[in-house]
Formats: sequence, C-alpha cells, structure tokens
Amino acid sequence: MKLLEGKVAIITGATRGIGKGVAEVFAKNGADIAFTYVSSDEKAKAIEENLKSFGVKVKSYKFNVAEYAATEEFIADVASEFGKIDVIVNNAGITRDGLLMRMSEENWDDVMNINLKSVFNVTKCALRTLLKQRFGSIINMSSVVGIEGNGGQSNYAASKAGVIGFTKSIAQEIGSRNIRCNAICPGFIETEMTKDLDPEVIKGWVDDIPMKRSGTPEDVANAALFLASDLSNYVNGQTLNVCGGIQT
Repeated sequence: MKLLEGKVAIITGATRGIGKGVAEVFAKNGADIAFTYVSSDEKAKAIEENLKSFGVKVKSYKFNVAEYAATEEFIADVASEFGKIDVIVNNAGITRDGLLMRMSEENWDDVMNINLKSVFNVTKCALRTLLKQRFGSIINMSSVVGIEGNGGQSNYAASKAGVIGFTKSIAQEIGSRNIRCNAICPGFIETEMTKDLDPEVIKGWVDDIPMKRSGTPEDVANAALFLASDLSNYVNGQTLNVCGGIQT
C-alpha cells in the first residue's frame, strides 16, 4: 500500500522547487492534492496534469496565501471538494536578500507576509476542520537559515525562525487532539531559486557540507513524506534538518 493512500494533502507554492518535489512524491504515494500558486497558469496546469497521471485527484488554486480572506475561501473549498484535510505543507516562500542598511520596508514585509503570515493563515483557517476530524499532520517549511542566521538575509532568517517557533507552539496547543505539527529545515537545495547563482558561490557552500553535495527537492520531499504518513504518528513539535549535515 502507498504511504499516503486515501489522504488529502494541501501544498502551498507547489509549482516549483521544493513544493513541486513534495507534490510529486505525495502523488506517487497516493495522496489527493490541492495546491496553490501565484503566477504561471500554464505551469500550474502542466503540474496538475502530471500529478493526475499518478491516479490521484488534483486541484490547483491561484491566489496569494498571505491574504487571510482568500485563504479562508481556499480552505473552505478544499474541505468541501475533497471532504477532509489530512496533511498541510506550508511551503510557499520567497527571498528578498540584502544587507539590513539597504533593505526596504517593502522587502521586509513581503518576505514576512509570504514566509510567515501565510503559515498562520493556512493553519488558522484549517484548524476548525482539523479539530473536528481529530487528526492531521501540519508540516511547515523552515530553513537552516532560521536556526543559524545568514548575512544579507535578516528578513528571510527572521521569517524562518518564526516558522519554527510557531510550529513548536501549535504542536503543544493541538497535540492532544491528535494533530501533529512539525517543521523541516532544508539546507542548500538545488532549485530554480539557486541555479542562477555564481558557480563559485555554490562550490563554497557545497564544500562546507559534510556530505559534499547540495540537496534536491526530492530529498526534502521524502522527509515530508515521512512526517505526512502514519510512520510518524508520535512525532510532534520537531524540527527536522535536511541539510547533509551542515547543521548538527
């Protein structure tokens, strides 16, 4: 039996990078999927068709998860369309890097809204459904940068550190209702966001990784698969680093 057979998963920001990798691994393991995106309709349609090829139900939703009212409508539609919500992967995220002395208020707010407020929005709006069901797994995508910081990424690091604190708090609030909340902290992962970086910069980062390679979206997706499945039924409030050992 597939690990997520019969489960319904929400994945935010699933048209590229880690979110796309999670959606593919979940679909291969039998999960019906509702995913969000904000830009390319063409890309979303292609991903929707790809996921459906695994024999699962898929529906895409175009909106900004940083907007609370739109998120409320989204969660209500998913609950109605799919009948339940088993897994939530709060993955939507952006970067607006720069030294603090040069960082605009807009760049700070954009990152905090997409990376952190969206996690609040989706989790809060889904809570009534999850509490009524008395089960569910919430997986929040953080980053090793949220643990150790990184020069030029104060906004990103703050948002991802906030995700960890939120995760631990929610795990304590709703664990008694058989609802689990965990965070994943990826390290340097090869995605569309990183492929255009200077090769020398990438080499320097990889040299610092004990496993001497960058990660892939599938590496992170497999960790999410574990946290989404019944294999992790007693795992709650944890931060799982998927980083090749750079954070120990």
